[in-house]
Amino acid sequence: MADAATRTIEVEVEPEKLFDVITDFESYPEFLGSLGLVGIKIESRGDDGMVVTQSVKKLGKTVSYTLKYKLDRPHEVAWTFVRGQMMSHNTGSWTLEKTGEGKTRATYAIEVKFGMLVPKSLVKLMVSKELPQMVEAFKKRAESRSS
Repeated sequence: MADAATRTIEVEVEPEKLFDVITDFESYPEFLGSLGLVGIKIESRGDDGMVVTQSVKKLGKTVSYTLKYKLDRPHEVAWTFVRGQMMSHNTGSWTLEKTGEGKTRATYAIEVKFGMLVPKSLVKLMVSKELPQMVEAFKKRAESRSS
């Protein structure tokens, strides 16, 4: 069974600016390192998408997974699972909606399925604690870059 989560936040920037932060994968370690992200590798890049391998460190072990991103500037960034360690499914999206001058409603949705060796307690921690922290990190990054 897959675990799913959704989180919506209000960000004090235009959708284009938040989209730029979300798709600047190379800078993720700068503001997501505290959540265990230790590496990013762009496998391929095209006009409407890219393939990205991310490495995260959890419980002293580094694991990698690769996602294929579809980009619909400035409205949506969606992804599907390509391959990875300890994971068998990962799909999701960022949906960005302009709500006023200089304001965006951003909804992050994810559905993941991990292998049998991943403790359910770790999955719950990631969904209940780390997901909100990650979304807030994107908000803070976007708002600090716009000032």
